[in-house]
Amino acid sequence: MRNSAPIPKLPPIALPSLKLSIVIVSFNTRDTLRHCLQLAKVELLRIARLGLTSEILVVDNASTDGSAEMVEQFFPDLRLIRSSVNLGFGGANNLALLASRGELLLLLNSDAFLESPILDRLLASMDRDESIGILGISQISRDGSPQPSARRFHTLWRDACMMTGLAEFFPNSPLWAALFGGLDRKWHGVCHPVPVDWIPGAFMLIRRTLLEDVSLFDPALFLYVEEVDLCKRAHRNGWTVVYLPEYSVLHIGGESAGSINAALDSPPSHQVVLWRMRSTLLYYRKWHGIQAWGAAVLEIALYRLRWLRNRWSRSPQRRTRARHALQLIALMRQAWRDTRGGRVSPPQPW
Repeated sequence: MRNSAPIPKLPPIALPSLKLSIVIVSFNTRDTLRHCLQLAKVELLRIARLGLTSEILVVDNASTDGSAEMVEQFFPDLRLIRSSVNLGFGGANNLALLASRGELLLLLNSDAFLESPILDRLLASMDRDESIGILGISQISRDGSPQPSARRFHTLWRDACMMTGLAEFFPNSPLWAALFGGLDRKWHGVCHPVPVDWIPGAFMLIRRTLLEDVSLFDPALFLYVEEVDLCKRAHRNGWTVVYLPEYSVLHIGGESAGSINAALDSPPSHQVVLWRMRSTLLYYRKWHGIQAWGAAVLEIALYRLRWLRNRWSRSPQRRTRARHALQLIALMRQAWRDTRGGRVSPPQPW
C-alpha cells in the first residue's frame, strides 16, 4: 500500500516524564467531550493522591460546534491542540502522542466515560507485566449490554461469518465459535488478563516504548482499522495485546455503530460506510495482498444475495433492504476505484 506519508516514529521523551498521558480526540462532540473530561479529571485527581502523575491532551479535529472554545473556557489547565483540518482518528492521535510525556498512554474517545475508579489498577497491571504493550477493558452501552471489546484479526472467513450472521447462531458454544466465529471473542466469567488480537480504540492503554518500537498510527488510514493495524504491528514485533474484562468503561458511541449499514438514506451515512470500505481494502492490501480483491468480492456477493432475497417482497421494509443492498454494492465499487484496489489512500481528509 502506498501511503501519503510514512508512519511517524515516536521519539524518546525529552521532557520530564509522567506516569500517564490521556489523549482525547474530538470532532464536533462538545457536550460529550465536556462530560468525558469532567470524569477523567476526577479520576486523575484520585490517582494523583496515590503519587501517579498525569496529563490530558485534547486534539480538536477542526470542529465547528465550539468544542475547542469549550475546552479553553472550562478546562484551561489541559493541553489543547487545534488542527485546522480533520485528520481522522489516527492522524489526530498522532499529533497528541508526539506531544505527550507519559510512560503510559491512554487513548480515550470523547464519548467514553470513566465512571468508576480503575486507572490505578490498570496502570499496576501494565507495571506487573512488561510484555503487555496494549491493554483494553470491557466497553459497555448505557443499558449495560456489552460491546465488542476483545477482537480477532480480519480474515475473509471471519468477515463472511460475521456478515452472514453465522457467528451469532450459537454464541455460547465454544465449538461453534471455533468453526464459525467472527471478529469477536466472547469471554464469560473471566476476570484475568487474556491475550487477544486487537482491541477497539475507544479505550486503549498503550506502553510508550511500544510506540517507540512499532511507530504511531498509519496516516494512510483516515478512519477505521487504525487500531487493528497498530495491534498487528505490535504482535509482529513480539508485544502482547491484552483484554482485561474485570473492568469496564461506558462507551455511548458504540451503541449506533452496528446500525450504520441499515440507515443509508442520508449522505453522511453513505460517507461513513465508504470510509469503512476504503479502510477495509487498504488494510487487506497492506497485510494480505491479493485478498483485498477477495474482501471486495465477498461484500458485493453478499449484498447481491440480500438484494435478490428482498427485491420482489411486498414488505416495504424488505424492499428498503433491497435498495440499501444496491447502494452498498455501489459504495464498495467506488471504494475499490478510490483506493485502486487498496493500493492507494485517497487524498485526506476523506
